[in-house]
Amino acid sequence: MTSKLSMPDFTSTARVDQVGIEERASRFTKRSIKNETKINGLKLALNMIDLTTLEGKDTEGKVKQLCYKAAHLHDNYPGLPTVAAVCVYPSMVAVAKKALGNSGIKVASVATAFPAGQSTRDVKLRDTRYAISQGADEIDMVISRGKFHQGEYDFVFDEIAAIKEACGTARLKVILETGELGTYDKVRKASDIAMYAGADFIKTSTGKISPAATMPVTLVMLEAIRDFYYKTGKKIAMKPAGGISKSKLALHYLVMLNEVLGEGWMNNEWFRFGASSLANDILMQLEKQRTGVYQSADYFSID
Repeated sequence: MTSKLSMPDFTSTARVDQVGIEERASRFTKRSIKNETKINGLKLALNMIDLTTLEGKDTEGKVKQLCYKAAHLHDNYPGLPTVAAVCVYPSMVAVAKKALGNSGIKVASVATAFPAGQSTRDVKLRDTRYAISQGADEIDMVISRGKFHQGEYDFVFDEIAAIKEACGTARLKVILETGELGTYDKVRKASDIAMYAGADFIKTSTGKISPAATMPVTLVMLEAIRDFYYKTGKKIAMKPAGGISKSKLALHYLVMLNEVLGEGWMNNEWFRFGASSLANDILMQLEKQRTGVYQSADYFSID
């Protein structure tokens, strides 16, 4: 049974104040963070990362190495959390599932003709079902941006709902590819469509085009989640992806998350970073806080 709600009239969704959104987003970058809070924030951000490899040259060995890193970020640092998930193509789900074992780290898989989404619904459903059959805990789907830009909102809604039904108990992340949507109003509309159709997460980007995640776009999506929660009582998770490679920026995102949605969203069940390179920068910052000395990036694996 699908978990979608009744579809509202998406031709009249909320309008976004561009100047207000950009000004508010910029204020989050100016907050002063005390040292202890910074360390806790860095560990929290680390625990929210989806480590990802989505390349045509992915091999089983590369995926196994990524999974090892996910569970062993820095064994010499006591009490360090793991990342939240490892994200791979459907063909590598079984490899990742076996490599992660009982670590508690989720296996996510992109599907639905990622990253362009230019395929038939039948292909997208089979892609999703295959990833689920291989053991995926989470599915990251892309919306049909062409249909969205044509104003075929019912098509986009129904496709998300069908993919959600195919997911069964797996959680569904719906990628809007905000860099292709063009305006904050369209980001808000796409967010609303995804949530009403049954998304468990809304996600900014595939990481394959620029611009990817930005703070103003993420703020628009967080406010959509807040308003949806007030209307329905249903919590939706958020995942900014792409372009977040520095610890300082990740902390700004967490400040924004806390102020817009509150403590209930401050964990990896309700917020993720799609930013593999962020993990190494956080590790370097934590080591600096712990030892007083920066380690070279060469001390950490690239993947």
